[in-house]
Amino acid sequence: MRRALHLIAATVIGLVVGSVVNMGLISLGASVMPLPGGADTTTAEGLRASLPLFEPRHFTFPFLAHALGTLAGAMVATLLAPARTSGPAWAVGVAFLLGGIASVVMLPAPVWFSALDLVVAYLPMAWLGHRIVAALVPQRRRAAV
Repeated sequence: MRRALHLIAATVIGLVVGSVVNMGLISLGASVMPLPGGADTTTAEGLRASLPLFEPRHFTFPFLAHALGTLAGAMVATLLAPARTSGPAWAVGVAFLLGGIASVVMLPAPVWFSALDLVVAYLPMAWLGHRIVAALVPQRRRAAV
């Protein structure tokens, strides 16, 4: 039971960290790369109406936010998981992938961006995040009882 709670906590914390990274990069992107004139991204309806005005460069930060948010979340989930198991990292990747699918369904982004985002930004980043932490951070040893 304790192991299950530990795995769930690792997953939830990974999701929170990944979401914070995602939102931080989205916010940064708006200040680094100005939106096209007349674009209103403050509401879902405004974003939906503004997407046809976006050039390919305007999709850079959303892609980075999705990919690096998933990567960071998976890394934290693996770091907190018992024995550095991959389950929490995959759970983070799947959760963000489901969000990406919902975004593709709701927003009229270009097909190239939707395909790139769904294929590269989620499950491969979850795998990579797990592999990085598993390779670089030694497992915690349990104290002898």
